[in-house]
Amino acid sequence: MNEIDKRISKANCVTWTGFIVNIFLMVFKLIAGITGKSSAMIADAFHSLSDFVTDIIVLLGFKVVKKPIDKSHDYGHGKVETLVTTIVGIVLVGVGIKILYSGSRAAVIAIQGYVFPPPGLIALYAAVVSILAKEMLYRYTIKVGNKINSQALIVNAWHHRLDAFTSIATLIGISGAIVLGEKWRVLDPIAAIVVSFFIMRTAIIILKGSINELIDASLPEETENEILGIVNSVSLVKNPHNMKTRRLGNNVAIDIHIEVDKSLNVTQAHDVATEVEKKLKESFGKNTFISVHIEPFE
Repeated sequence: MNEIDKRISKANCVTWTGFIVNIFLMVFKLIAGITGKSSAMIADAFHSLSDFVTDIIVLLGFKVVKKPIDKSHDYGHGKVETLVTTIVGIVLVGVGIKILYSGSRAAVIAIQGYVFPPPGLIALYAAVVSILAKEMLYRYTIKVGNKINSQALIVNAWHHRLDAFTSIATLIGISGAIVLGEKWRVLDPIAAIVVSFFIMRTAIIILKGSINELIDASLPEETENEILGIVNSVSLVKNPHNMKTRRLGNNVAIDIHIEVDKSLNVTQAHDVATEVEKKLKESFGKNTFISVHIEPFE
């Protein structure tokens, strides 16, 4: 099994684990929300539904990413991972807006005098189970995501952590509605509103990064300075310039012009360019796409 297959295998294992846990949580929280008459828990259940959907998207995305370079994809299929991340962000925005609308509507009704029935203890238990399960999923997913350097997995990990936070908000709202009496049952829909803002904030952060990659934004300035430092460290390289960079999913592409003494022959100049490529791949991975243009130094 090559390096890419190993990476995809680890990513799939993590995502399938999350997929199974999310199915369980979605069903459990929906039943708990309906039975316990908790709008916050029903909102949390729909959040788990979005997790279920994004897990499917991530699994499909990695199935495409593992395909090798072909005639119609000279740079491979790495951008699919970025596209997957973007879709996850868009799904989260939709879920956040839906929960915000439902929670706001319920809160307005409560303020107008409608007395909601108290949430049942099963909704409280479901919130605790969700917090524990999601925190464990976060730790597992972020560990593997960092190890294989997968933005899609790292984003999904933070999605799990977000779920744990939103379930804490749900727990507080449900607890307040149960313990503090009927005047405070509005805390349940308010908790749903808080959940929605958590969701949308995370979605915006995710979309900002992934959209930048899709439109071929340059790598961060500190990364480009690191690249120039590596190129300058190669013997006989003079005046690296006209550098262009971008990210291709898990990989990066670097185009750069360098100057060498015009007294060098073609073979010697080529050896310099090869050494530049070697040094860059040592730092950014062997799948880095590098183009080095040689010019005579005057």
